[in-house]
Amino acid sequence: MPKKARLILTTGQEFIGESFGYEGPSDGEVVFSTGMVGFELSLTDPSYRGQILCFTFPLVGNVGVPPFDKDEHGIIKNFESENIHVRGLVCSTPAKDFSHFRGEKTLTDWLKENKVPAIAGIDTRELTQVLREHGTCLGQIVIEDGEPKKTIENPEEGNLVAEVSIDKVQVYKPKNSIKKRVLVVDTGIKRNILRSFLKRGVEIIHVPWNFDASTGEYEFDGLFIANGPGDPKKVAPVIAKNIKWAYEKGVPCFGICLGNQILALSLGGNTYKLPYGHRSVNQPVQDIETEKCYVTSQNHGFAVDEKKIPKDFKIWFKNLNDGSVEGIKHKTKPIFSVQFHPEACPGPQDAQFLFDEFIKLL
Repeated sequence: MPKKARLILTTGQEFIGESFGYEGPSDGEVVFSTGMVGFELSLTDPSYRGQILCFTFPLVGNVGVPPFDKDEHGIIKNFESENIHVRGLVCSTPAKDFSHFRGEKTLTDWLKENKVPAIAGIDTRELTQVLREHGTCLGQIVIEDGEPKKTIENPEEGNLVAEVSIDKVQVYKPKNSIKKRVLVVDTGIKRNILRSFLKRGVEIIHVPWNFDASTGEYEFDGLFIANGPGDPKKVAPVIAKNIKWAYEKGVPCFGICLGNQILALSLGGNTYKLPYGHRSVNQPVQDIETEKCYVTSQNHGFAVDEKKIPKDFKIWFKNLNDGSVEGIKHKTKPIFSVQFHPEACPGPQDAQFLFDEFIKLL
């Protein structure tokens, strides 16, 4: 018999269900994602570090967990990193078994192996409504009659980027001819971003989040700032030196998600925390210049402040649901960034052309 479990929010609400993961306590920021597929990609997305994730789609895990194979570059193929980054999982109905030719294990077994607590059988619609009304909040999963914590430390108060970044430089060379070379600052990068560059013939110099690009240790044609977890203001002062250096030297620069926020902060802009964030695979954004709409994959809790974007920058994309800024670019210099994920995984591939646009600037 599965053990009882409770999800307790700091807003006072309590949801009672059953444990189906690791039978231990967990706490963090409770957020929700409306994606219907790609649970294995979401759980291994470093941007979810420090969070308890609620899937709004009722059934999760029916295709099983795919193999942990690596590609010819040594990059894991079927996941967005090598580890699960969520602190806990919430869903309505986890699949007890799976039916897919690539499946190797159940979601439950995978969570237990990685010591990730999970709760099922609660009304995830009600939980989502609570989070939409009150905004994201802190919470904890408590198993059986365990004693809940009296206070929960906000994970965003720490440096989550340092927890998910690599600690030494790695170089990836494309199998085809090398066209250009990009320095990629790892703030919690999704692995499909690396693959997106490599398949376009770009050599990647993959560096830790606090690497100093101005030393001349490596030669490169462009600077890329990746996605990642937490409050961008916690790490922007360190990474800003790279962006300011690229700005002054005229080096092309591209940022995605957290990279978009860090780029804005580094050059005089501001960011703010969204009420409940954008975490889904169907967020519509509009290119202000062409008026074209793209359906995008997103996972973030902060956004660039429209009232304070950096000097000489213009808004490029806007979210058609809430009007928030989804992309900025410099009026004359080869520098731009977007809040959404053009590399997808999971989600639509509408915006992959942005990688090509960046490479044209190199």
